[in-house]
Amino acid sequence: MPKLDRYLSSEFTRAVLATLLVLVIVSLGGVFADLIGEMALGKVPPTLLLSQLGLRLLGYLPVILPLALLLGLLLATGRLYRDSEMPVLAAVGVGPKRLLRPLLLVTLPVVLAIAACSLWIGPAANRMAKAMVIEANRNLLVAGLEPGRFTPMSNGGVAYVGEMSSDGTRLGRVFIYRERGNRMDVATARSGELYRDHGARVLALLDGFRVEGSASGDQLDYRLMRYARNEIQLPEADPPSRLDDPPFRTTSELLRMPGAAAAAELHWRLAPALLALAFALMALPLARTSPRQSRHGAMLLAFIAYLTGIFLTLLGVQSLAESRLPLALGLWWLLVPMLAIGVWLFVRDGQPLLPRRRR
Repeated sequence: MPKLDRYLSSEFTRAVLATLLVLVIVSLGGVFADLIGEMALGKVPPTLLLSQLGLRLLGYLPVILPLALLLGLLLATGRLYRDSEMPVLAAVGVGPKRLLRPLLLVTLPVVLAIAACSLWIGPAANRMAKAMVIEANRNLLVAGLEPGRFTPMSNGGVAYVGEMSSDGTRLGRVFIYRERGNRMDVATARSGELYRDHGARVLALLDGFRVEGSASGDQLDYRLMRYARNEIQLPEADPPSRLDDPPFRTTSELLRMPGAAAAAELHWRLAPALLALAFALMALPLARTSPRQSRHGAMLLAFIAYLTGIFLTLLGVQSLAESRLPLALGLWWLLVPMLAIGVWLFVRDGQPLLPRRRR
């Protein structure tokens, strides 16, 4: 490999990896915040925090990698222009077309990684994450109740369990608060049992008290009852999910599945790799700057191009799923023009503009 290709490819690789590291850290924070919110609602068991964090991050890689490739190439090429290395290369006869080889040395492995994550690794990670949550919610130990913590309920109430056995079936010091219109219902119990009855979660309270009355306090019609056993049906922590939906299917299964939803999911998995290739071709022309010109304008244009491509992809996938676009058209109306624009910008890079004709 020539020294020039080795030098430029190493510069591109370092910039792309640094950008990817920053984007992964930012995305990790967003995924962590979403998981904490779902755990607070009882949708995801806290014991699955680390596994869900890693699996969901794998699902976001097809969206993160194209942006990391685009911004990394912009930063590396912008530094070459800022340090006057590109004018020196142009002075010795190395034009923009000569940069295609080191550019492809970095772009093609990233595009292949995006395709692998989008077509195989990401769907497998999403399916595994959903299967782990479904299996955990079937277990009474992680059914949404945690000892020593107030658990919100879908009907607006809250539940508290002071103690819980190792298998999750025996409870101690139970407190349940529910609201129905303008009426509130408070139940306490010394102990309780948690079991399933025809798929529904049932909490049996033993040896406790129940207070029912006005929630606002404007009426003094409270009733106090003592009971030996009181059964309460708990809401499910998460609505039942189907692992046979298109987002959790493998790519080979989507190819054999009929319907608009399967076609939309298939085009969504094909789009990131082609968009990354188009962004890589656009990066070098967008990074062209004069020695005193700021690089922030090029970064803004690149970010706008990325957002436009992603938003149009999401819009196209939704239109395909709702059968508002023909399945034969797919997302090619977006991907082919993006690739054509990238090729045209790369070919025209460095060529002088045609002079205007004078009358």
